[in-house]
Amino acid sequence: MARPTIEDIARRVGVSKGAVSFALNGRPGVSEATRARILRVAEEMNWRPHTAARALGNARAGAVGMVIARPARTLGVEPFFAQLLSGLQAGLSARSVALELMLVEDTDAEIEVYRRWASEHRVDGFVLVDLKVRDPRIPVVEELGVPAVVLGGPGRHGSLASVWADDREAMLSIADYLAALGHTRVAHVSGLPAFQHTRRRVRALRDAARRLGLAEVTSLPTDFSDAQGAAATRALLSRPRPERPTAIVYDSDLMAVAGLGVATEMGVPVPRELSIVAFDDSVLTRIVHPALTALTRDTFALGHEVADAMLDLVADPARRTDRKTPTPRLTVRESTAAPPLLAG
Repeated sequence: MARPTIEDIARRVGVSKGAVSFALNGRPGVSEATRARILRVAEEMNWRPHTAARALGNARAGAVGMVIARPARTLGVEPFFAQLLSGLQAGLSARSVALELMLVEDTDAEIEVYRRWASEHRVDGFVLVDLKVRDPRIPVVEELGVPAVVLGGPGRHGSLASVWADDREAMLSIADYLAALGHTRVAHVSGLPAFQHTRRRVRALRDAARRLGLAEVTSLPTDFSDAQGAAATRALLSRPRPERPTAIVYDSDLMAVAGLGVATEMGVPVPRELSIVAFDDSVLTRIVHPALTALTRDTFALGHEVADAMLDLVADPARRTDRKTPTPRLTVRESTAAPPLLAG
């Protein structure tokens, strides 16, 4: 069956093609009654905009694009991204805008998707995540001229708008808490070192170590997977007891739960001999035993905030802003206590 055209709709309604174009693109020039009749007929005929025609007419696509360069298997089990995407989609759906999501293997593939979507006018804007040090995506997106919002900051994202929380302040709150408990040997199972937020967290912990007089702070990079989180924990707990950390901070809830499993396997009781803190909170941190101390924030609301920033930018590109969201707060649970020498 042939794809219905604007001309077909015009013939069915009994108006000009120009009137149909005005109605479908939300432009003035037709009465509200005529617009409603045109939209109803378009829906009955299952009309959808043609990509090339939409590009020529400069009409909006009604979609926002998000490309994530992480392994799909790893990403699929991360509660943080599940909540983030739910909030983002909810915010977009409230304005009848779709989320176009694609997972790719690396940054080069991600950039190619941006170029293709921009040339096809597939989306009205991009949401960028996992901001990298000297991120090659930033100049490309700026050159494409498509509205874009970066999740992450502050700064170092060119002229692009951003939504961010203070990772540094959040990490400092963890360090202060562990130091107050009496911990001096703290390890950090971090994410990928190429990510800006990983660098900020590592630097914050090292700065706190100097300020608080911590004897040793170790950061081990991972890909955020449970497998690498477990491997890093096993390496840390295999050290001789005097060199073993008494507290480990994990950059994700998934890795923290994997670390708890390794500690149990190796006979290291939590929290009597090892305290565990997760940088992200989720149902995972609450259902394990002992429940994990974690940084808590409303990730669904964060996604919704990104959607609002994106839609405001699409409506008016001059409204580029950097939105700071609340700093995650530390929720203390049963996985943290004073280190062995200080415990009763």
